[in-house]
Amino acid sequence: MPNLPKPRLRRPAPPRVDGRAPAPAEPRVEQVELDGLRWINIERPGSVDLAWLEEHFDFHPLAHEDVRSRNQRPKIDEYDDYLFIVLNFPVFDKQVGRLNAAELDVFVGPDFLITIPNVALQPVEYLFERCRASEEVRENLLSRGAGYLLYKIVDDSFDYCFPMLRKMGHKLDDIEGDVFEGRSEEVVRDISNVKQEIINFRKIIRPQRSVLPDLERTKARYLSGDLDIYFDDIRDASERIWDMLENYKEVVEALEDTNESVLSHRVNDILRVLTGVSAILLPLTLVASIWGMNVRVPGEGGLGGFFAVLAGMFALFVAMLWYFRRRGWL
Repeated sequence: MPNLPKPRLRRPAPPRVDGRAPAPAEPRVEQVELDGLRWINIERPGSVDLAWLEEHFDFHPLAHEDVRSRNQRPKIDEYDDYLFIVLNFPVFDKQVGRLNAAELDVFVGPDFLITIPNVALQPVEYLFERCRASEEVRENLLSRGAGYLLYKIVDDSFDYCFPMLRKMGHKLDDIEGDVFEGRSEEVVRDISNVKQEIINFRKIIRPQRSVLPDLERTKARYLSGDLDIYFDDIRDASERIWDMLENYKEVVEALEDTNESVLSHRVNDILRVLTGVSAILLPLTLVASIWGMNVRVPGEGGLGGFFAVLAGMFALFVAMLWYFRRRGWL
């Protein structure tokens, strides 16, 4: 059984020296406790934090190695006294302007739960702060055991995906309006960006779909029988997310095809007009070439012949233009 330390309150940020934050001398470990159950949160762990974890918990060396790697696929490892769970959730990276995977490592035991997000995962952070600040929330979450606390963390993390999906849906609606309002060339980049977001989202969610059934299977170790349905709700949320991503994938592909069709139709219209103009000017060019040959032609040397040729060319131009318009070619 791991040796659990005493809970430690949040510490103020270390003072800055010459505008730089010094490396923390102590581990940044946050804890809440109720009735023997402790929730330990280590956000963005550094070497000191990981050393603290190895010192206070006798986890398997492979589990510690997975925590240090910070690049694991979703999985559940079952040990005698605890579970080690790796989950990935989408977060928006402002530095690169796109969705990236946030890894959440979780150790679950009969009287402890440890969350180790490699980046700031807002639903986990928000739930932990509520749990620490409110005795009522702490009683509601921790009094039902580690299994229920695990459910709330995972469920809130999945629920956090839906606002991002709704925002993605609004982008698709805006793109659809822009396509049919004649701004097809401008929305090519928007379609590409949304398509990349959908691809990244799918890459994060897809590996997790095979892990959730294992989570349902192993939940019985730390969850009472009357709470079984809660983990079914997590799987349902995951399937809803995947269904929405599948729908968005089809929509963005349809919008891309539609936009390409609109652009092609516009190019065809331009080519049709240019072809029509060229066809109309072709006989005029022929007439001008004939009367411009270096031989004797009717009306040569007279001003009346010049105006007669111009009048004939103008009449020919009007006649061909009328014919092309009547046939719907222009």
